[in-house]
Amino acid sequence: MKESPKSRKFGWNLGLLKLRHGRSPQPPLSRGAISSPFLRGARENLTRHIPPFLREARGDLTRHIPLFLRGARGDLIVLFLLISTPAWSQPQQHKTPSAADLDLKPEIIESSPVLQRWMRQVPNVLEEIDRDPSFRTRLRLGYSLFPSTDNASGWNFGIEDLFISKSGLTISGDYHAAFDRQREAYGVDLRYYVRPLGKYINFAPIIGYRHMETGDYSTDGINLGARLLLVLSRGGAADIALSQSWVSPGTDDEVGLTTLSFGYAVTRDLRLSTDLQRQNSRQEKDSRLGIVLEWML
Repeated sequence: MKESPKSRKFGWNLGLLKLRHGRSPQPPLSRGAISSPFLRGARENLTRHIPPFLREARGDLTRHIPLFLRGARGDLIVLFLLISTPAWSQPQQHKTPSAADLDLKPEIIESSPVLQRWMRQVPNVLEEIDRDPSFRTRLRLGYSLFPSTDNASGWNFGIEDLFISKSGLTISGDYHAAFDRQREAYGVDLRYYVRPLGKYINFAPIIGYRHMETGDYSTDGINLGARLLLVLSRGGAADIALSQSWVSPGTDDEVGLTTLSFGYAVTRDLRLSTDLQRQNSRQEKDSRLGIVLEWML
């Protein structure tokens, strides 16, 4: 009978295997057969703890083991894969380091309130940034110029954004007057900042009381309006504020009050502020310019 090319090629492969390994390759094992009783028992015990999808993967790996590695050598490879499988399939547990794990001297911890606080409980930094006000309470004292009243000079003082508790509610008050008493105004306002105090842009409704007096008219009553605050640098370093309110709204004595303020810190606790204010009434339109020194609390 004539030898086919496939038989001849298979014979050459057997000859090469004999030369390389010094013995004939072992016949393929039947499915699930393991030559060593010890390894067979170990595999059965481990198999019970392997998820079904990993059992299928193991079967695929076994089918790809070369013929000459099956038998005892193949059993060792399969056993190695079985032992390694649980480590691959289980998530690794990592311990999250805490502030108490810091290797610091006791003197350093005792001298740092921040470290002590972090060791008690790690704070939510982003939440604290939102809650920590981006602007500060300020005491004000400065010079006023009244261009619409023959450029009369005067003075002003007040307090801005005194926080009530830790809410967005603040109280503000101011007084300004000309030295010759031709102009005078004072008032107290409540503002409620609707956004978290740490935001760079905020908005606050205004409600309060205000009295205003000029050479041509005098009015007082409830003051209603709103304030827009743009913080350029946190901590009171720089900001711009625009306020619009109406005194005695809906009456014949109604006066509109528009105020634009610029503030810039010159030291950690001192800053300069400029006020541009416009009063609009039915009788007259008045203006005021203020240069103010502010002490930040």
